[in-house]
Amino acid sequence: MFVDQVQIHCKAGDGGDGCLSFRREAHVAYGGPDGGDGGKGGDVIIEADENMGSLYHLVGHRHWKASEGQRGQGKQRTGKGGDDKVIRVPTGTIIKDAADGHLLKDLVAHGDQFVVAAGGKGGRGNKRFATSTDRAPRHFEKGVEGGEREVVLELKLIADVGLIGKPNAGKSTLLSRLSRATPEIADYPFTTKYPHLGAVRVGYQQQFVLADIPGLIEGAHAGVGLGHEFLKHVQRTRVLVHLIEPNPADQSDPTENYRQIREEMRLFDPSLVERPELVVVSKCELPDAQVCAELFTEETGIPVRQISSATGAGLPDLIKDVMQLLEEERAAAAAREAVENSEALD
Repeated sequence: MFVDQVQIHCKAGDGGDGCLSFRREAHVAYGGPDGGDGGKGGDVIIEADENMGSLYHLVGHRHWKASEGQRGQGKQRTGKGGDDKVIRVPTGTIIKDAADGHLLKDLVAHGDQFVVAAGGKGGRGNKRFATSTDRAPRHFEKGVEGGEREVVLELKLIADVGLIGKPNAGKSTLLSRLSRATPEIADYPFTTKYPHLGAVRVGYQQQFVLADIPGLIEGAHAGVGLGHEFLKHVQRTRVLVHLIEPNPADQSDPTENYRQIREEMRLFDPSLVERPELVVVSKCELPDAQVCAELFTEETGIPVRQISSATGAGLPDLIKDVMQLLEEERAAAAAREAVENSEALD
């Protein structure tokens, strides 16, 4: 089951109390204080793991608590620190404060960590309070209470290329042909209920991650259909492949469908319509595909490609074009980063 948003409560471990103790040895008079410090409480840490693809494992596990630090002991022995509680989530997970919605951390790479709740500091033992005027202190510190926070975890899948289009445009079939992903494929709308990822290998050394985004409909930006839940996954992609069905089952106009989806993306996030995009007429084995492609180009001025996931026609050229766009986008991103770094140094 795919889950991309959960809310959890995190409680760090309390610090251990300091110890009140005096040396007790044979033939040693007035041994003095030797109470040790308490141990630090454990932290609650959220860590990104590239081997995970959903937040489903957190469903039903709302409360997370790290262990407490142990009390200090005599002979100046420090109490054992509490064990950290590590919560593993997929890369691309955003951590927000549940109270005000403030963004705390964006875990974009494998191994990225964020301490959601810090463990309490251990209290000092009475040995720490010994002075020249108070050689036998009888006071110690209590451990500090560990931090506590309610957070919302929101997953935005990280993919190089996003497949978008109306329901039944052929996105899942294309994903299954280009990668080893096995999404459910059927002839009814909204077969895809959650995004699927697949790695597309190009030659021996190159590959890109392809995401199949569930079909978008009018009003998706406002929560209609499945689109509102999954438009956010398009935000991570570098390149968009927009599939157009030449002969929709609802008899709608393919060109109008294209414009409608573009408008939904613009209303959700204006930057989405500025992403590099390839427009593809799918199912080119159908008689109406060629006519659809010609009419679309005539009405919009946008060149289109034609592919068939059933026969494999046009797929090698599509992969080649996608790789070219990705390389251009990565080069542009590197140039922007270099400029930003240069301005920061100035």
